[in-house]
Parts: sequence; C-alpha cells; structure tokens
Amino acid sequence: MSKANRITRLTSATCEQIQARMLEACRQIASDHGLVIESAGWRGLEPGFSFEPAFRISIPAPDGKPLNLEKEMFAVLAEQYGLEAADFEREFIAGGERFRITGIDPRRPKYPISVERIPDRRGFKFTADNVAMLLKAQAKP
Repeated sequence: MSKANRITRLTSATCEQIQARMLEACRQIASDHGLVIESAGWRGLEPGFSFEPAFRISIPAPDGKPLNLEKEMFAVLAEQYGLEAADFEREFIAGGERFRITGIDPRRPKYPISVERIPDRRGFKFTADNVAMLLKAQAKP
C-alpha cells in the first residue's frame, strides 16, 4: 500500500468501503462450501481508529438467498407487539436521531424491540408501544 492510499482515520464511509471489499473477498470462499454470506453491519469500537465488521454466513434458503432468522422471528412475533412484519428494518426518528428496527426479543418484556442507531449502528432497546407510536407518527403526511 502506498502512502497516498494509507488511511489515517476511519470514517463511516471508509468503514463501509472496507467492509464491502472484505465481503466480496469472502463471497467466493462461502460459495465454495455451498454457503451464502451477507453483511451484518459494523460498529465503531474506537471512533476514527477501529471498527468491527460483521458478516452473517448461513446455509441458503431454498430460493438461494441468505436465511435471516431475525427477520423470520420478527414476522412471527410482530403482531403480538403491535407491529407488522413489514416493520422489520423500518427507520424512525427518536430524540432527533435515526434508528432502524432489527428484531424482537421476547425475553425482554419491558424493552422487547431491538434497534440500531443508523450513523454508528449501536444497538438500543425500545418499548413496543414507543416504536409503534413513532412509526405511526412518521407515517402521517
């Protein structure tokens, strides 16, 4: 690597680019073993200096796409929490920050909805009522 290409600070855009290249490099290895690989995001550990990429490797579903257990679980449980299956990965704004719904954990009765803050992908827990209210408010024109 030449000095001109050397990265001295990891921005969100740089982390995305590096992870995309890593994913592409790993795709052939997964394919050789009959598996599929997809990005599971990343999170900044030391802002600007390190990040942790995440990949999900799975046995493919019959249609050849990656099996997403979080999405399947969300579809099964969503109605019990006042949400819809289509709300998985929907975005909403709370406290001036953007979040994305990533799952439901029924073992957390008070805060069952898992979300990630979009800029840094940090995980948070919300009440089901709060998320339903925020989604409804956002849907209004």
